[in-house]
Amino acid sequence: MSIMVPSTTPALIPPGRQTLDSALHQLDQAAEHLGLDDGLRTMLATPRRSLTVSVPVRREDGRLDVVQGFRVQHNVSRGPAKGGLRFHPTTDLDEVTALAMWMTWKCALVGIPYGGAKGGVAVDPTGLTTRELERLTRRYVSEIMPLIGPEKDIPAPDVGTDEQTMAWIMDTYSVSAGYAVPGVVTGKPATLGGSLGRSGATSLGVQIAALAALGRSPEGVTVAVQGFGKVGALAAQHLSDAGCKVVAVSDVTGAVHARGGLDIARLRAYVSETGGVRGFHHGDAMSHDDLFELDVDVLVPAALEGAITEVNAPRIRARLIVEGANGPTTPAADEILAASGTTVVPDILANAGGVIVSYLEWVQNMQAYSWSAGEVEGKMRDLLLNAFTEVRSVAAERAMTLRQAAHVIGVGRVADAHQMRGLYP
Repeated sequence: MSIMVPSTTPALIPPGRQTLDSALHQLDQAAEHLGLDDGLRTMLATPRRSLTVSVPVRREDGRLDVVQGFRVQHNVSRGPAKGGLRFHPTTDLDEVTALAMWMTWKCALVGIPYGGAKGGVAVDPTGLTTRELERLTRRYVSEIMPLIGPEKDIPAPDVGTDEQTMAWIMDTYSVSAGYAVPGVVTGKPATLGGSLGRSGATSLGVQIAALAALGRSPEGVTVAVQGFGKVGALAAQHLSDAGCKVVAVSDVTGAVHARGGLDIARLRAYVSETGGVRGFHHGDAMSHDDLFELDVDVLVPAALEGAITEVNAPRIRARLIVEGANGPTTPAADEILAASGTTVVPDILANAGGVIVSYLEWVQNMQAYSWSAGEVEGKMRDLLLNAFTEVRSVAAERAMTLRQAAHVIGVGRVADAHQMRGLYP
């Protein structure tokens, strides 16, 4: 049984629906390899809970705006739901559902006892003041309050959210509970129980996955990073620090290229001051499309979903793609890249560093204990590299791509959990 209805006119389909189609396609492939029956496939494709809420926001000038918010718990068979919260104007229920599904497989793949969840609010946070953002966050949390909790569903930062957002969520939930509940979110400031090493964990994980996939010295390895934001900027820094030569980066403002390598520390300072890479004087401007076509060793898509499609995939010359973003490569592009011999380290493996350290933060909160930054990094590195080794082994044994192998492992573990627990009448 197929659990995906492929689109024949993708240009007419909303981006969120295309993202969900990609997630369902990957699940369908894994289910075929695993020989899952129709009922179990349908259960794995169906979110456990989906909530859509209206979020009223009082603006500074007295106007009242109402935006949509979402929280999806895809699966809780292996533990409480876990997943980020994004504030982005194009966010919709389909996108959030796909992201929650990927989080389920990601947690199972790296061996942490979580199910997948995701949240989102369809709003542009850059158009709000700090006080408006706080009001929006707290009202959204009040609307989804019945779903979240340290033993039920634990949000974390994502696109458009950060440590401050998580602090507001923790406070809102704690005020309702009547006592401090640091374990309700991860990615908090350290002073509120956040884990050392959490803020850059996703980026460091991308670097670890990239170096593992290279299988050789990083000295002189050329890299292009699409999406010089929360994940991409620090991933570029980690790769540069390891000896790679980051020759091009892009963000919403533009793209910049330097054949001899960009000074990433200087570029990050420039972006912090100006808001984007556009106009950086120590490199040449280039188009977003041209970045994908550069002759580099490694390409890191670290922006939003659907960046690599059947249109630009044939022109990609990088032999290794490491997915810092969730769902940056469409299924059609995957087939093209596989046929050309390009290795893709999939998102549910490459960017799993964030959820691993979120799990470690949650463990520390639940035990009222803390580890050093070095201990946290060591635990994250071990879990990520163990997962990478297993994915590579399964891919070799079954003649699969790394993405197919990662999904077979992740989906298989969730399916096993369903079958062991049984079905409550």
